[in-house]
Amino acid sequence: MQLFYTSDIDVTATDFSFDREESKHIVKVLRKTEGQNIYITDGRGSLYTSVITLASEKKCTVKITDIKTQEKNNFYIHLVVAPTKMNDRYEWFLEKATEIGVDEITPIICDNSERKVIKTERFDKIIQSAMKQSNQFYMPKLNEPITFKQFMALDLDGDLFIAHCEERNKKLLRDAFEINKKYTLLIGPEGDFSTKEIDTALSKNFIPVSLGHTRLRTETAAIVGCHTFVLKNE
Repeated sequence: MQLFYTSDIDVTATDFSFDREESKHIVKVLRKTEGQNIYITDGRGSLYTSVITLASEKKCTVKITDIKTQEKNNFYIHLVVAPTKMNDRYEWFLEKATEIGVDEITPIICDNSERKVIKTERFDKIIQSAMKQSNQFYMPKLNEPITFKQFMALDLDGDLFIAHCEERNKKLLRDAFEINKKYTLLIGPEGDFSTKEIDTALSKNFIPVSLGHTRLRTETAAIVGCHTFVLKNE
């Protein structure tokens, strides 16, 4: 199933017109014609089956023939991950975490972060593409970058975890949580969290966890954490 995404459609719609850019892609690039089916998600859990009624590069219009809604998971994964020095590694993380099933992502700027300026426009496009490719109907929420200090000042709920590399008492993540809950996992930059940041997180009731016996890159650690949550809940 080839999936298209737009946030502008809703469950009351009987027909829908794509914008000029998407219309050109559908008609000229994909060579879709009138009478062919198009599958659309709003990123909020709904799948719209539709048929093309007007195949124009300037305005592709479809008629909605069926709407199905996918229930949300009983668990919620929020990954709070420091940007990597090389942008393409963070983009890889966004793509793979979306495919696995992350619900929310927050880029966090830490004491040891080498990249402190982040533009999220391209990140949004990567997440959209990964959602469509993996045939998912919920768009992960991408938050604006935030400093570690600002994040610690938030009113956080659910189970809170911090994965760090210091030699302290830590639980394996897979043994540290129960199923069907909301999870927030902090992943630091290449230089790890500072000792001060770790102490601050622990004072805010974050549970220190290990992701295994090897030292992982930032983006790898985030993927391992995301997959661990999903796998145990399935």
